[in-house]
Amino acid sequence: MNKIIGGGESHSTEDYVELDLDDFDTARGEARMQVHVAEIADQQDVIAIKDAVYDGDFVVADITRLRTQDSTVKHIIDELRMVAQEVDGDIVQKGDDQLIVTPTGVSVSREKLS
Repeated sequence: MNKIIGGGESHSTEDYVELDLDDFDTARGEARMQVHVAEIADQQDVIAIKDAVYDGDFVVADITRLRTQDSTVKHIIDELRMVAQEVDGDIVQKGDDQLIVTPTGVSVSREKLS
């Protein structure tokens, strides 16, 4: 899982490999939802996340740049919690480093698959 959404290390776009779907035998229609990966370093970063969730997209946000004891973290989480409630989505915090915010009709299971 750490390879997919990170394990505390900083990553850049060069760490990801773009796969050409033409190399695979798949039938692909237009996606109704996208999954976004974001980093939150300050209050300004929340705007793009809110826009994505309001547009019906799923967001995994890295909050490791924020100090967990800082009141900014609480304010950001409260703001994103209100967005999730407004769209009838969901929000969970995974440890001290990630937030998952979902759009309308998508909930995050609190149980591990195993």
